[in-house]
Amino acid sequence: MSVTIFPAEKNIIITGFMGTGKTTIGRLLAERLGRRFVDMDTQIEAHFGKPIPRIFAEDGEPAFRVLEAQLCAQLSQEQGLVLSTGGGALVNAGNRQVLSQTGVLICLTATVDTILDRVDQNADRPLLPGDREERSRRIRQLLHERRHAYSAIAQQVNTSGRTPAQIVEDLLVTLQAEQEATGMTRIPVREPGGSYDICLGAGLLAQAGKLFTSRGLRPGPVAVISNQAIAGHYYSPLQIGLEAAGFTPTLCLVPEGEQHKTLATIANLYDQLIAAGLDRRNPLVALGGGVIGDMTGFAAATYLRGVPFVQIPTSLLSMVDASVGGKTGVDLPQGKNLIGAFKQPHLVIIDPDVFATLPSAEFRSGLAEVIKHGIIGDPDLFVQLEEHGPTSITHMLADAVRVKVRVVEEDPFEEGRRALLNLGHTFGHAIELVSHFKVRHGEGVALGLIASANMAVELDRCSPELAARICKLVDRVGLPTQWSGLDPEAVHAAMARDKKRSGKTVRFIIPQALGDVTIIDDPGHEVVRRALDTILI
Repeated sequence: MSVTIFPAEKNIIITGFMGTGKTTIGRLLAERLGRRFVDMDTQIEAHFGKPIPRIFAEDGEPAFRVLEAQLCAQLSQEQGLVLSTGGGALVNAGNRQVLSQTGVLICLTATVDTILDRVDQNADRPLLPGDREERSRRIRQLLHERRHAYSAIAQQVNTSGRTPAQIVEDLLVTLQAEQEATGMTRIPVREPGGSYDICLGAGLLAQAGKLFTSRGLRPGPVAVISNQAIAGHYYSPLQIGLEAAGFTPTLCLVPEGEQHKTLATIANLYDQLIAAGLDRRNPLVALGGGVIGDMTGFAAATYLRGVPFVQIPTSLLSMVDASVGGKTGVDLPQGKNLIGAFKQPHLVIIDPDVFATLPSAEFRSGLAEVIKHGIIGDPDLFVQLEEHGPTSITHMLADAVRVKVRVVEEDPFEEGRRALLNLGHTFGHAIELVSHFKVRHGEGVALGLIASANMAVELDRCSPELAARICKLVDRVGLPTQWSGLDPEAVHAAMARDKKRSGKTVRFIIPQALGDVTIIDDPGHEVVRRALDTILI
């Protein structure tokens, strides 16, 4: 049975590194869409009359690549195909250009371990000689060499940890997103009340109105909550995009800074919403960083007992963390986020173009959350950051966001596993509070990651080598590894008011290995103090 979600005349070209599932997934997708499937490697083998390992051995890789380019040119003359390429076919920019003109390119990805497991089932890989350890090194080397070519392909679908049927569903979603906004990555998030989309792509700010209407928001009044500085950069293009789709936005301003994330600010915001005449169908849009998102979400949860809520994060930190998962809140003098609610967004729009005006210190601050997500659930992301860097900012964002999405889908109300996302935060929030927020959130988290790792080493739950790697990576991205001028006892006392405590017991999240973090109860004053002494000087 065919499914019509993409123009019949356009080709769907599936590429990616070896072992990502291009042939299997391409064939299943073609069956689902009622299209003809073409496997380029099979066609090349038919031309030479022998399998690819023999082509490489007897004719050489250059002969293989020449025919590969000729085949790309030939297939570009056809329509309605699902085409699976070899892992290196679209490394050639000319091949990418030829095929991209015929339809949409989709790059399948997978973790190094997943790729290694899959290629180990087929020992005859001409580009991967040797034992498993040598193959692993070679995979990392080839991925590094090809990173720019793969990152040039906007649509990316991760195939690790999912069945072929689930991957095909992801591809169908990707094709729908491509129709909606060229180059947009759509990451769906399941939550108890249904689901919402995270839309990621350059230039999406100006397309917000179209994204609103395609997700059921009715044209009419909308409140955009921001501060003066952020609104000065981004409100105008957002306003134009919203008005083009029939929305009538009103800008509501709140003061800048964590120190203003209070109930008094929310009360003033309520006055602005009432003055704007918003009813229960009209959305509140958070245009800003984590502070704006937290306050707007809390207002959306409580104004008229709940109105639609849209997140448009403008900082790296809010993109990969605060905008996902529905946690909202304001601070009290006694601690951060002690008053709040769970309010799932109707939609999240992430436009990396906003980084053009983001101060470098704020971008670095956000990298702490990216590192945290690598430790929690994406070792490959962590390794990319400590070695050669991510293939692109967009891919880094998508990888980090997907870690949080996986966790919040499993535990939407922070009753278990979601608490792991607080890695580094018990230390970090206390440091922020004692510094009167002179320490940025990301800087506090970075220090907290180091302290948590050092605590885990003392408890014999983590290797000293991993703790050293975490500290080195924090330093590599320009975040602090130590801070001076804060009283360790005051920081320790502030932890007792942390909202993540269980009864009177403060809980800590510690790393045990990359991809393996766990929750522990307070290990005692002396252990915590020694961990603090490694970061506070």
